[in-house]
Amino acid sequence: MNHGGNIYSFAERIGCLPEQVLDFSANINPVQAIDWRTLQFDPSPYSDPDYSALKEALRHRYPLPDPADLEPFNGASAAIFALLCRLNPEEVILYTPIYVEYARIARHLGCRIHCIDRFGRFEQTEIPPYSTVIFVNPATPDGTLYDLHDLLAQWQAARCTIIIDESFLDFCPSTDTASIVDKIGQIPRLYLIKSLSKFYGSAGIRIGFIATERAAITVLKQLEPAWKLSSFDIAYMQQALYNDAFVGNTRRQTTELRESLMRTLQHSNLFDRVYPSQANFILARLAKIDGRALQRHLEKARMLIRVCDNFEGLDKRYVRFAVKDAESIARLAECLQHV
Repeated sequence: MNHGGNIYSFAERIGCLPEQVLDFSANINPVQAIDWRTLQFDPSPYSDPDYSALKEALRHRYPLPDPADLEPFNGASAAIFALLCRLNPEEVILYTPIYVEYARIARHLGCRIHCIDRFGRFEQTEIPPYSTVIFVNPATPDGTLYDLHDLLAQWQAARCTIIIDESFLDFCPSTDTASIVDKIGQIPRLYLIKSLSKFYGSAGIRIGFIATERAAITVLKQLEPAWKLSSFDIAYMQQALYNDAFVGNTRRQTTELRESLMRTLQHSNLFDRVYPSQANFILARLAKIDGRALQRHLEKARMLIRVCDNFEGLDKRYVRFAVKDAESIARLAECLQHV
């Protein structure tokens, strides 16, 4: 499986309904910001092609410095594709393990890809001048949150184009100090990518955005189709972005449930390493069996996990678990005791 969350093929294979699957493979908030059934919107007219109200809601939730602007996309994957197509870099530096879409798109565009292993002494690696650097913070699949101050200076000295993906940063208590958004305008060629589906518990609502200097957004928009977002997606996310109480509640809940999931994995005695995480998922390395074997055991309970062997540098021993609700974590704990 290239990505988590494919409950449909999993359900078909084990002979159950998709809604019966307990999905630990997709890093989606188990709580939604709003009740979509109460949403009021008119689907008959075309939506605003400039997305003015949505952008206002995005700026409310994610304030930008004066030189910056943003552009919404049909999910973060669409934003990644649009940005790399626009930049068309010759050489791409990926700090791995990393979200697999970056390498896939870079290969499609014919870029030379150079991988730097984050699990090693990567800060000392020399960066090719004028390359395009891609870094996910907090990282996936391990959830490590990095202080990027020294790395930003290193990349800037090499005159790199810098892409920082903060799709999981909202789950972290130190979001306000960890984000690079205030650096836009200070560091040339700096791009911020963000997915909204993870934090707002709405994988089916396909909205993400890119923030960067205003002139670069103007150029990027020239290649974008009109009405790329549906009226329903816009209406849902506008209302969710104004739910300020949801932010603090989610961070507190995620911290508590992540600690519970961490204890569950450690107490199972199945893993020789469980990685500390600041995001809404945990990476673990199996000691005696591989992830495919563990998945076969968990199929009896209709549980789906993410085997991470298609992440650069990882193999079938590495598995990732999304932070779910307390009842789901308790069910996982019971199943792991019988492996």
